[in-house]
Amino acid sequence: MEANITSMSNPLIKSIKALHKKKDRWKQRKFFVEGVRAVEEAVKSDVKIDSILYTEAIFDTFAGQQLFNLINKKGYRLFKITEKILKTISDTENPQGIIAIIEFNLVNLDNIFVKEGNFIIILDKIQDPGNLGTIIRTADAFGANGIVLTSGCVDIFNPKTIRSTMGSLFHLPISYEGSIEKVITKLKDKGIKIMATTLDTQKFCYDIDLTQDFALIIGNEASGVSKKAIELSDYKIKIPIEKRTESLNAAIASGVIMYETYRQRKAL
Repeated sequence: MEANITSMSNPLIKSIKALHKKKDRWKQRKFFVEGVRAVEEAVKSDVKIDSILYTEAIFDTFAGQQLFNLINKKGYRLFKITEKILKTISDTENPQGIIAIIEFNLVNLDNIFVKEGNFIIILDKIQDPGNLGTIIRTADAFGANGIVLTSGCVDIFNPKTIRSTMGSLFHLPISYEGSIEKVITKLKDKGIKIMATTLDTQKFCYDIDLTQDFALIIGNEASGVSKKAIELSDYKIKIPIEKRTESLNAAIASGVIMYETYRQRKAL
């Protein structure tokens, strides 16, 4: 189904503009993605797409033309809009002529578990949207089977976070939980070990068997993993770095440990 929208006062356009604000995203239970690659990842995944809006600019590239043909085959709600309208609702300078409105794709914590080989990422008050998106993308690349966000984390549907995931948001099950203590307790009941990063330990990430079922806690950029979460953890680990460097960025540090996990598991 396709229709044309030429007015800024169109109800759909107004509802999309509202999605720039967290409170409206959570009220509508929707978010948006922009650009050929991001929309293509959404179309190829199992997420529920509410509608897709495009301009003539989508046909400027071969990739855009292919995506448009794929969208037509799938029969989404499709709206042709003007470049002026797209610039109004876009969060980027170059949305490449296409934007998709997507319904929230969150799952319950129980839906993240796998029978064996659990490798779960728990986020503890991650505040930077770019860091969050990079962590999700890295977790996807190195074989994590799910992401758990706890109280105090930045909104995962923040447009900057969405862009930083580079489509990985659509590949991994993601759960929004409240108390990190309750999450840890539930994971332990499932036989999943908890690992926290802290400088107050002598164990490095490669000293631990990362082939077992475990969850890695990634802490706040400034203060690290919360004290209570560290106390509840089964293992406390750190990354070996030169003494002249005090610490690493949260996304980089977690990426090092995720790669070590991937390396150990591939060596089996």
